[in-house]
Amino acid sequence: MSIAKFFRLPKFATAPFCPSEVQGEIHIPKDASMWKKILIFIGPGLLVSVGYMDPGNWATDIEAGSKFGYSLLSIVLFSSLAAMFLQCITMKVGLVTKRDLAQLCSDRFPKKLNATLWILAEIAIIATDVAEVLGAALAFKLLLGVSLKTGILLTAMDTFIVLGLRGKGFRKVEAVILGLILTIGICFMAELIFIKPYWPDVAMGYIPRAEVLMNHDAWYLAIGILGATVMPHNLFLHSSIIQTRKIGDSVEEKKSAIRYNTFDTVGSLSLAFLVNSAILILAGAAFHHQGNFTVAGIDEAYHLLDPIVGGTIAGLLFGIALLAAGQSSTFTGTISAQIVMEGFMNWKIPCWQRRLITRGLALIPAYIGVSMWGDNSTGRLLVLSQVILSLQLPFTIFPLLMFAGNKELMGEFKLNIFTQYSAWLLLTVIVTANGILLINFF
Repeated sequence: MSIAKFFRLPKFATAPFCPSEVQGEIHIPKDASMWKKILIFIGPGLLVSVGYMDPGNWATDIEAGSKFGYSLLSIVLFSSLAAMFLQCITMKVGLVTKRDLAQLCSDRFPKKLNATLWILAEIAIIATDVAEVLGAALAFKLLLGVSLKTGILLTAMDTFIVLGLRGKGFRKVEAVILGLILTIGICFMAELIFIKPYWPDVAMGYIPRAEVLMNHDAWYLAIGILGATVMPHNLFLHSSIIQTRKIGDSVEEKKSAIRYNTFDTVGSLSLAFLVNSAILILAGAAFHHQGNFTVAGIDEAYHLLDPIVGGTIAGLLFGIALLAAGQSSTFTGTISAQIVMEGFMNWKIPCWQRRLITRGLALIPAYIGVSMWGDNSTGRLLVLSQVILSLQLPFTIFPLLMFAGNKELMGEFKLNIFTQYSAWLLLTVIVTANGILLINFF
């Protein structure tokens, strides 16, 4: 007797939520107006964007703002532009080849190399889920008053949320993610209204200043922001979910789809850029510009608004936003895990089982870390998760750029020479930045 039959789970719960299930699910009417097409194409970028506002990003933005005010907003801007650039390349590869990044690796690389890349991708996904566990656990601590260890155990409940969405259609999943992103945005908008930063100073923060980056601590934080922004699982995710829209095989149809999806990607990641900016601005206004230069971790950042609106409201707003960020990342992390496992190894298991495996493996290091280092260890564990991600990143971007520059695969959509050089230069910068972050960590 199968597990699904034993527990009498509905049929949709046992269906794998993977590329083969959702590919071409959403049709594009040929007579649709431009605005209707825009609405139809909006969605994949939103799912990708949540990875750029997860608790790992929160930790680096809060530390940067509390220690250096608004000075590192220029790094947030650069990192966001780099993310848009890479995600647009990923989107184009998935749309043109009709294969996701994991499938392309499986098609073109030897079995041993393919298995190695799969293991590295799985480790990165678990590391990402550790950050989601810690963020959601802290949110439960703020909202329910439980200990961080109890909050970690409560995060296992999100498996049932993911289970409840199976079979509801990909547009329903996108709608849920949009609702969570709006929740995050509204909470931070309210916090910005309360904190009232001096906007001319904020604007100056987006202008790079050499004297700031020559500071060792500022440079280290700049590397951390960059390292926490571009995440491996988002590249696998985007190359797959871009195929949920049914696109014709003609060159003109593909060009049109690339234009609409570029709008979706840039627009969605712009929202993530605004959220990350808001986090850093809040930390800068509440800590640095109040004369408190002590670096604040994510586990104490809910005190941002204590002097202005009181601890209860501050903790509530921060907790709701953090819970929304953790849950939205949970959905996309589950989909990414399915994509990686099916693409590399051609293994298909029910989504709820995949969620249990990933969350179970993430709960162990999170619980052990908190047990060893205490409830104030969230920041340290989040940084560790980002270091693990940095190790895997080159093994994702390198094959992506190989495929994007392959004439046989991409045809006339192959990246031009200027774009290829720019992409390889960006890879060098990211790998160097993450390498320095790794060396400094150890």
